[in-house]
Amino acid sequence: MDRFFELSARGTTVGREVRGGLTTFMAMAYIILLNPIILGGATDVTGAKLSVPQLTTATILAAAVGTVLMAVAGNAPFGLAAGLGLNAVVAYQAAPHMTWAQAMGLVVLEGLVIVLLAVSGLRQLIMNAIPLALKHAISVGIGAFIALIGLVDAGFVARGEGTPVQLGTTGHLSGWPVALFCLGLLLMIVLYVRRTPAAILIGIAVTAVLAVVVNSVAAIDPASWGVVVPRVPDALVAAPDFGLIGQVDLFGGFARAGAVTATVVLFTLVLSGFFDAMGTIIGVSDEAGLVDEQGRVPRLGAILTVDGVAGAIGGLSSASAGTVFVESAAGVGEGARTGLAALVTGGLFTLTLLFTPVATVVPAAAAAPALVLVGALMMTQAKNVPWDDLTMAIPAFLTIVLMPFTYSITNGVGAGVIAYTVVQAATGRARRLPWLLWVVALVFLVYFGIDAVERLIA
Repeated sequence: MDRFFELSARGTTVGREVRGGLTTFMAMAYIILLNPIILGGATDVTGAKLSVPQLTTATILAAAVGTVLMAVAGNAPFGLAAGLGLNAVVAYQAAPHMTWAQAMGLVVLEGLVIVLLAVSGLRQLIMNAIPLALKHAISVGIGAFIALIGLVDAGFVARGEGTPVQLGTTGHLSGWPVALFCLGLLLMIVLYVRRTPAAILIGIAVTAVLAVVVNSVAAIDPASWGVVVPRVPDALVAAPDFGLIGQVDLFGGFARAGAVTATVVLFTLVLSGFFDAMGTIIGVSDEAGLVDEQGRVPRLGAILTVDGVAGAIGGLSSASAGTVFVESAAGVGEGARTGLAALVTGGLFTLTLLFTPVATVVPAAAAAPALVLVGALMMTQAKNVPWDDLTMAIPAFLTIVLMPFTYSITNGVGAGVIAYTVVQAATGRARRLPWLLWVVALVFLVYFGIDAVERLIA
């Protein structure tokens, strides 16, 4: 095990990897409920809806297979599952114009395109073409992004009536879920700064138990907990339903929705999947100390290939496109450094196929503190950005702020790449830029203006 996963070489132990893998699973487990809600709440062009029990099985199966593949082939501490944002594209951009089978066919094609880009080495070249300072900025931006995700999921931050965001749902903190989140976050911070082993995992577990107790004795609106309501499950075992597996029509969407619409959907899926995963891989690897002096990730080719395969698996299972989850940073914060942690995470997803009720006990109030704490840890990478050089500082700033402000890793990466390319050209350094960076900047310009491009083509 030490030789295969390079435990000693990466300065880790079996115990740390197991704790990290379990922490990543607990931080990701919400997708088991949320993905079926998003996909199951939409209808396709025929008015058909997908079965929520079948979607639950598909979501778990795709996550289990993708994460185990990452463990074995990529030896990286990343969990993979249906990507948020990608599933929304499938549900609300693809399905209204085609059947579910045809929409999932586009997801399979998205995964295959990303696999081709990875196998050809182009995806790795693109990642290596991004300057080191921007890679550090991506880490910082992801830190701010996952912290905001945690704050929003816990109800600590919400959409305001007169402002885009505010403190709590009413402008003030209120309710047991928010109180438990604050308690869990403070507990986690104290344990972490005191260097307590399994600090994040202990914080999640203690807060989850308290949430179950509070929910059982207090009259609390179930909606205030978010997707997962902390309660003792009625049963430990639930039989999986594999009815959606393999329900795919690869090219039918082009005939049903038209070539332009289907191509725009496919382009959106590919670009979002490509750069969301790229940003996550760079940011989480940087936080784990796995990158070299040039910001390069070990076994990057295999990691990128597995990410593409996971996208195709998500389509084949009707779970939507699978991708590397930013919540993997929670496991890294607990000490995960190798694929052994991913193997633990994937194994837990596999067990969840039978024990679904048990996996749906941890509410956002218990898992969200881990995202906030790890976000704070990732923000320390800001010290590596040359803030005294405006040609780097401004692109880095845009990369950092647009990730949380637009709720998208891809948007932050795109803005940073475009700004960096323009600034370098404007200061007479255009010839120093790799040609591939010009291509990436152009692709992002198309991405940001995709609505105008679609209307022009039509």
